[in-house]
Amino acid sequence: MPHAVEVAGLRKAYGSTVALDGVDLTVAAGSVLGLLGPNGAGKTTLVRILTTLLSPDAGQARILGLDVAGDAERLRPRLGLAGQHASVDELLTARENLRMVGRLYHLPRRTAARRADELIERFDLGDAADRPVKGFSGGMRRRLDLAASLVNEPPVLFLDEPTTGLDPRSRLGLWEIIERLVEDGTTLLLTTQYLEEADRLADRIVVIDHGQVIAEGTGDALKERVGGQVVDVRVADLAEVEHARSVLSSLAHETPTSEGALLSLPTDDGVGTLVRAAQKLEAAEIAVTDLAVRRPSLDEVFLTLTARDDQDAAP
Repeated sequence: MPHAVEVAGLRKAYGSTVALDGVDLTVAAGSVLGLLGPNGAGKTTLVRILTTLLSPDAGQARILGLDVAGDAERLRPRLGLAGQHASVDELLTARENLRMVGRLYHLPRRTAARRADELIERFDLGDAADRPVKGFSGGMRRRLDLAASLVNEPPVLFLDEPTTGLDPRSRLGLWEIIERLVEDGTTLLLTTQYLEEADRLADRIVVIDHGQVIAEGTGDALKERVGGQVVDVRVADLAEVEHARSVLSSLAHETPTSEGALLSLPTDDGVGTLVRAAQKLEAAEIAVTDLAVRRPSLDEVFLTLTARDDQDAAP
């Protein structure tokens, strides 16, 4: 499958602060790349360079065969961008916003009106289409902002943390819209801090930290890279958590973590550890309500990878 996005050796600094330090990545046409990283990792800087809003200091980036720096004018009409904050005009209606965006892309008036009507229907905004945006909920604004990024029918779309601040229902609705876009052939680069979002939407994931790519692959491949399994133990009495942690600590290759009454033990022998954990807890007379073995979550993978990167960077 050809690459819609190709990035090689991309660098960008703001004074003494290095935002990107030699980033390499590719996005296959018609696929979703999830870009993960902590705050300040360089994700938004990368998106701004790829959407021609910022010039790199070094390296090269090509989208649809066009250089983001040298071919910016030709490239912009073929890109869509929805940033971290909805960039719609609150005083205009949803329909007026979409028509305005169409005109800014130099679409004929009738074409802009047709695209606005199509997107209003597609994004389920019909009941609010002719109301001022200032009365919209956060979820409605995000849907309108995403619709605006599609007015020119771009083959490549960039979404920079599109569901930040949304309630779970609105986030789920936006995920479904994004999935339909990809089914229609759109190439998507998605930055997010929601690991569940990347696990659900992305074909491949790139983890970036301190301006560098520290890991990449499918969600499953990244989980395998970290390795091992996790044994979850839920104790019946919250007051017994620390006692249980002490009892179980010798079974895990890292200190068991806890959240409420749930303890998680990283291990390379899931079933064996589960059996031994049950035996130790019974001997210690600690009652449990649940015992289970699972693979690491993407959240745990992310925390492990970025923690390793911090350790590697330490003097």
